Amino acid sequence: MNFWEYLGNRRQQLLADALQHAGAVFQCMVVATAVGVLIGVLTYRSAWAGNLATTVTSTILTVPSLAMIGLLIPVVGLGVAPTVTALTLYGLLPIVRNAIVGLRGVDPTLVDAAKGIGMSRLHRLVRIELPLAWPPILTGIRVSTQMLMGIAAIAAYASGPGLGNEIFRGIASLGSKNALNQVLAGTLGIILLALLFDAVYVLIGRLTIPRGIRV
Repeated sequence: MNFWEYLGNRRQQLLADALQHAGAVFQCMVVATAVGVLIGVLTYRSAWAGNLATTVTSTILTVPSLAMIGLLIPVVGLGVAPTVTALTLYGLLPIVRNAIVGLRGVDPTLVDAAKGIGMSRLHRLVRIELPLAWPPILTGIRVSTQMLMGIAAIAAYASGPGLGNEIFRGIASLGSKNALNQVLAGTLGIILLALLFDAVYVLIGRLTIPRGIRV
């Protein structure tokens, strides 16, 4: 059976796996973005706090994905829980780092001017600092998403959802007639999802970032 025949025969299962993969990454990115930006907001004003946040999230990223999921299985069990937990943790670093860099890069004179007209600290953050820091934050989200697309394939090790199941089935049956088709289908599916997500982020950037501050 050639690759195209395999895709035709397995299209429903592949589509279901792709939707599960995309859904898992999307949900984890929503959580990672909320947590990462919050960490950035809480730490960017302090050099040591910002460095600590970056160091901790960097350390998490150095843990091999198989080891991370393996460590989480005894705590949260098999399936979706270890996948979501691991992906959320892995997605933090680019968002935290870019949030801190973006917030620190806001022109202090703009913040002082907003303070001078009576805006509270929260209003300055929401209406001045975060909008101006949004371009680097969005870049961090894009980087995190690309990473998580690949890392999510490892979720199959813990009976998690997604296209990693195709890849693992192919690896487990090396030598069989469809082994290569399974690995190739899973891999190409992940690449296509990553490209689609990135295209959406480009569109979001076009819609939300004023032309004058686009990088």
